[in-house]
Amino acid sequence: MKAGLAFLSALCLSACGDDAASTQSPPAQPQPLLSGYEFLQPQTRALQDDNFANPGFLWIDRGEALFSTAAASGEACSDCHTDTSLPLAGAAAHYPKIDAESGDLVNLEARINLCRMRYQDEAPLEYESDELLSLTAYVAYLSRGTPVSVDIEGAAADWYARGRDYFETRRGQFNLSCTQCHDDNWGKKLRGDTISQGHGTGFPAYRLEWQSLGSLHRRLRDCDAGVRAEPRMFGSDDYLAVELYLAKRAEGLEIETPGVRR
Repeated sequence: MKAGLAFLSALCLSACGDDAASTQSPPAQPQPLLSGYEFLQPQTRALQDDNFANPGFLWIDRGEALFSTAAASGEACSDCHTDTSLPLAGAAAHYPKIDAESGDLVNLEARINLCRMRYQDEAPLEYESDELLSLTAYVAYLSRGTPVSVDIEGAAADWYARGRDYFETRRGQFNLSCTQCHDDNWGKKLRGDTISQGHGTGFPAYRLEWQSLGSLHRRLRDCDAGVRAEPRMFGSDDYLAVELYLAKRAEGLEIETPGVRR
């Protein structure tokens, strides 16, 4: 614990006097670009690699069942999304993206809820509910192995800039930014863990700490709480913006859902 706090304190001190960081051009991707998978212990990697042992597949299976279950309107997700009509294989690699109808930035969770409201006459599912996690994990799983590639042009540009600013801005009692850990100090030890590059390619992911599947926004909330900052709400504009920034920063890495993390 003392070593971990000393490391955080050193980061805080190194941050002082660097107020111009958030106004600079977007940082280059970490090099070499590495998934969080590369920072796991061998036994945790093996757990992710085994489709029978990976606990995330409990949610994948449930998501597949929900995907094929008709709503009150009589329509199921699978009625629209077939191999020949609106195929979903590879789609998750391009989220978050701007919704053409509303002009809003949406991630997979928001897209699923929009489909429920627009085409199934159903209420949106609660963020972090088992139903939404399961559907999101299943849809992301259909893109497993697809390299991330998101659009940050046009209406997405302001969202991307907002996410970059959030990532680079120090916050909380520890006065730390995301970039200080995941750009400047990845590969180093913190409280017995190895700091990763902070990519979201495994989410929704099963975290051993949670003993459950969780969204990327849940992980972002944990990070904010870890630096003693006030976490944002699930689905907040700030976290959507960060999600877009992280997706662009991870561009070229493959979707891993369901990932297993510490």
